Amino acid sequence: MKLFKIAGIFATVAFSFICNAQEKKSTEETPFDYVVEQFADIKVLRYQIPGWENLTLKEQKLVYYLTQAGSSGRDIMWDQNYKYNLKIRKALEHIYQNYAGDKTTEDWKNFEIYLKRVWFSNGIHHHYSNDKIKPAFNEAYFASLLKATNTNLSAVIIPILFNDVDSKKVNLEESKGLLEGSAIHFYDKGITAKEVEDFYAKKTSPDSKKPYSYGLNSKLTRNSKGELEEKTWKSKGMYGPAIDKIIYWLEKAKSVAENPKQGDAIGLLINYYKTGSLKTWDDYNIAWLQATDGNIDYINGFIEVYKDPLGYRGSYESIVQIKDFDMSAKMEVVSKNAQWFEDNSPLMAEHKKKNVVGISYKTVVVAGESGDSSPSTPIGVNLPNADWIRAEHGSKSVSLGNIIDSYAKSGGKGRLQEFANDEDEIALAKKYGELGDKLHTALHEVVGHASGQINPGVGTPKESLKSYASTLEEGRADLVGLYYLYNPKLQELGLVDDWKKLGTESYDSYIRNGLMTQLVRLELGANIEEAHMRNRQWISAWVFEKGKNENVIEKINRDGKTYFNITDYQKLHDLFGQLLREVQRIKSEGDYNAGKALVENYGVKVDQQLHAEVLERNKKFNSAAYSGFVNPVLVPKLNKKGEIIAIEVQQPKSFAEQMLSYAKSFGILPLEN
Repeated sequence: MKLFKIAGIFATVAFSFICNAQEKKSTEETPFDYVVEQFADIKVLRYQIPGWENLTLKEQKLVYYLTQAGSSGRDIMWDQNYKYNLKIRKALEHIYQNYAGDKTTEDWKNFEIYLKRVWFSNGIHHHYSNDKIKPAFNEAYFASLLKATNTNLSAVIIPILFNDVDSKKVNLEESKGLLEGSAIHFYDKGITAKEVEDFYAKKTSPDSKKPYSYGLNSKLTRNSKGELEEKTWKSKGMYGPAIDKIIYWLEKAKSVAENPKQGDAIGLLINYYKTGSLKTWDDYNIAWLQATDGNIDYINGFIEVYKDPLGYRGSYESIVQIKDFDMSAKMEVVSKNAQWFEDNSPLMAEHKKKNVVGISYKTVVVAGESGDSSPSTPIGVNLPNADWIRAEHGSKSVSLGNIIDSYAKSGGKGRLQEFANDEDEIALAKKYGELGDKLHTALHEVVGHASGQINPGVGTPKESLKSYASTLEEGRADLVGLYYLYNPKLQELGLVDDWKKLGTESYDSYIRNGLMTQLVRLELGANIEEAHMRNRQWISAWVFEKGKNENVIEKINRDGKTYFNITDYQKLHDLFGQLLREVQRIKSEGDYNAGKALVENYGVKVDQQLHAEVLERNKKFNSAAYSGFVNPVLVPKLNKKGEIIAIEVQQPKSFAEQMLSYAKSFGILPLEN
């Protein structure tokens, strides 16, 4: 599971990354330029790789091979997002590189912005809202660009850029049909949710207590006989050319593994890509969990299911990471006390884990990202996702320290002053905001996702809670964090100097964001679709409503502006506990109707009057609502024998430079898959 992606400067960011003294001195002498450019609602940033020069050459090779493997699967994510994305990208890039006409016109500028938005979202649908990105130029102008550059694009595809066909990448409104209303390329057109459920209901795992993640690595199609069948993503299967290249680089990575356990895990991942075996995927995840020694780690595979409206199929992603020992040691205290947090939670006794095992939490330095993690990136990841593996073998949680550091150093504070209720809130945010986010991240990932257990006989959340599984799980983890952020245990563990002030700030910022400020991401009139945005609203709206009789949270109108003021933090803490207990019950019992009611009643619809006000107040800020990153480029230096003798870290000059370079180096798949 991923911790939510930070939207521009709007979230208070955490984890000020601790660099070594040499790097600090270098940064002071030549300030690092974090901002690449800004367009539409996007700001593109850079990140550094602190400590790179301290790695051995063998470790640097391992990082290089793993990043090459990750980037080799880039086209998979583009194709997964929409069946025409690769054809559209090729046409847009051909125009961009070959157009010799007037580039001073508004139409051309709008074309450039459109291309950059498509690059950023890995396709023609917005990376966060899932809405189709509409060009700010008309179809006639686009036709002129195609003609002027001798660019081929199907007459079937061209109108789709401008009309309302396939307008939503992931649709979660059941009335429109979860699959019928989604453009995601996971299912053949015409397949219904009921057919999918029936198809997988017939599949049984050898051990019912260790269910396979059916559907995770395949597209579901209808064959010539009208029967459903899976097209597995594997070597010699769907996406085979890209997967073969991933395997090529993983084999090189295995040859320079830091230790046998790490090498064995990489070997299982290679075997999984070769065979598509879900049993091998489970074996790999267990081996990956147990490979905890060494300085380098990675995430690679078809993993998160947020983009499947039915929660079966995984999006391709890769993150390559280097341990940050200093910050990891500081946060290890949270992992060591995970059982205490579980034992003292407000969950029903039968829903608590008796033995919370194998949780590791580290802050890491990102060295490269691809697929679903790039350009828009998470700030924290907790894997694996299979509940039975987490229960028996534990999980790995990481916080992406240098990513968070880049967010912090590229942002501003203006919105805090605009939307905070009073000076006390602002003062607390300045003092405790970063630390509060830091601890919420740790509690969300380490304690939240690891807590609770499903009742015997209840199916996996994707089976029982269906399209609501992702937002309910992210909300459940958020609630665990919220419950413990206002608790003296944090001070007892030496994590804070004043637990009450930190908890107060954390509650202020969560309610402010959940009820108000996150709305800057939406166009007026839109419902909330994204899982994390939904969970922040349904949590905040539920406690706001349940606390009305005692005025726990006041809605204030002052000078025509809305503010939210918490009057009783202890009662709010208790409400978070009550909601956590209920959400865990929903998950443990597989109570679909209760989960649906919670999300639909509190997390989907937006107060349109408040939304209009928030958008108007936000106009004064010129920072984009969303941020993402270009990746540093690892450049190997070779001797006369062609052997790598050093690897240099370079920063891309522009967003376009990196995107075009990726298309050239990793444009591996055919345009139709």
